Amino acid sequence: MTLQLMQKKKIFNDPVYGFVSIPYGLLFDIIEHPYYQRLRRIKQVSLTHYVYPGALHTRFSHAIGAMHLMTQAISVLRSKGVEITPEEGIAAQAAILLHDIGHGPFSHTLENTLIDVSHETISILFMEELNAQFDGKLDLAIRIFQDKYEKPFLNQLISGQLDMDRMDYLNRDSFFTGVYEGVIGYDRIIKMLDVQDGELVVEEKGIYSIEKFLMARRLMYWQVYLHKAVLAVEQMMVRAFGRARHLAKEGMTFNVPESLAFFLYGDFSEDDFVNRRKELLEHFSSLDDNDVVSALKTFTKSSDKLLAFLSSSIINRKLFRLKLQNEPIEQARKSLVLEKIMDRYGLSAEESEWLLISGSETNSMYSTSKEEIKILFKNGKVAPMSESSDFGITPGLIEKYYLAYPKELGHL
Repeated sequence: MTLQLMQKKKIFNDPVYGFVSIPYGLLFDIIEHPYYQRLRRIKQVSLTHYVYPGALHTRFSHAIGAMHLMTQAISVLRSKGVEITPEEGIAAQAAILLHDIGHGPFSHTLENTLIDVSHETISILFMEELNAQFDGKLDLAIRIFQDKYEKPFLNQLISGQLDMDRMDYLNRDSFFTGVYEGVIGYDRIIKMLDVQDGELVVEEKGIYSIEKFLMARRLMYWQVYLHKAVLAVEQMMVRAFGRARHLAKEGMTFNVPESLAFFLYGDFSEDDFVNRRKELLEHFSSLDDNDVVSALKTFTKSSDKLLAFLSSSIINRKLFRLKLQNEPIEQARKSLVLEKIMDRYGLSAEESEWLLISGSETNSMYSTSKEEIKILFKNGKVAPMSESSDFGITPGLIEKYYLAYPKELGHL
């Protein structure tokens, strides 16, 4: 009877993988916790639905998918003689389930605007708080997540260049956006995984699937995650909430959800989150995309014309024109746009700065600055991907610069 209870599972019908099984026990308890359920209300790809209307999937479904792939990877490695104890398997699954639990509203977009603490730091704090509530059952999961465990390949499955996180988000984001350039052979890649000297490797016959994976990731970044309209609306949201925080510090009051007001009017450092973990996590766990949209709707009626303009533009999808280029934006061009904004909207130079957005974004097809993907050849030799492929893998960052401003100004 006990064995039957241990084998009982919860079934999720995932549109990407089909039926996903979650065993009752620690993993199911994590998913049931209110901290985790909040991820249902956080969009996986922020405001990408402004360009790709189907991209409404959540951090919740992504984390479940990543855990499903982790389950498959562990099964494959065990079949090849890699020792992974039941405790290590559950811990690795728990770690990948929780890897994104620290994301705030609209994922990365407001990370340094509402709260100047990284989502990775908040994720660790959530894990520690859950560990206290679960009587230490997450000790091993936290050690694996922080790469402090004696089997580094378990951490590489969570956070590496070929981890289950990337494997799921490329597959899932491609599915929901309809951008099929992001489709990857995740199942073949997982079947090609092995471990050598405690580190994750890929069998030689999987090298072409890896090349496709790297190319898909690069294409998805420029075509989806850094699409110029997506970038424009995300930066507009950053400006809107930056303006709201500026006004809040000057004493303006806003009728926004309590969870959002707590962070809008407060300044909290990483030390604050560490020292007041339970208190601040309770407030943070009440904050989601719905609060932000509610606030934006309120801001559209603000007496501050800049905040009202930015918020109305987001709500009604009147997006700024954004130009991407390979060279830094010339100061003369910025000055010209600033003058046009001042003339068009009757704003001072200082006010006009809020409607002039510039910056840069970077992306790399493959990085050699962190642990490389390693290829296991038939003769037993292991070599990094950059030395193993005839595909012409190009390491290094590609940086593009952007300038955005209200579309009413025309092409400048």
